[in-house]
Amino acid sequence: MRDADVLEVLDALRAAGAQVWIAGGWGIDALLREQTRPHRDLDLLHRREQEPAALAALAELGFAERTDLRPVRFVLVDGRGRELDLHPLVFGPDGDALQESHRAGQPFHYPASCFVTGTIGGREVPCLSVAQQVSFHQGYEPAERDRQDMARLRAAFGVETHF
Repeated sequence: MRDADVLEVLDALRAAGAQVWIAGGWGIDALLREQTRPHRDLDLLHRREQEPAALAALAELGFAERTDLRPVRFVLVDGRGRELDLHPLVFGPDGDALQESHRAGQPFHYPASCFVTGTIGGREVPCLSVAQQVSFHQGYEPAERDRQDMARLRAAFGVETHF
């Protein structure tokens, strides 16, 4: 995916009234304000109650569901080979959000403070905070791209990571 693809998807979702935040590799690049590596997909967090509007907007762009792992996540692809990995969130009145996990009773927690903005293609975009990105890069054996992403966050923001 290219930055223009990301912005096209965000524009379609915004026009449909669906609020989303960029996570994963593109989310890290948004925080760094530059594309640092190629990205196979775009990870998006969305408000679960807005999912029908989001799906309709993405269908207009040619995306169709390939993998359904709800309530945790689902994957959409289009004929151009673009891939979206969507993660439904349920927000509480305090602005915190939860995402189901594959471990019953152990959802992923998103504090209200983790919903920030970054930059892709010169435009401000909604994304996850540095702290949330670091938190989600724990508990698994990292790939080389994960190691490089964390090194970039350490260099840019002076944060500590576990790898």
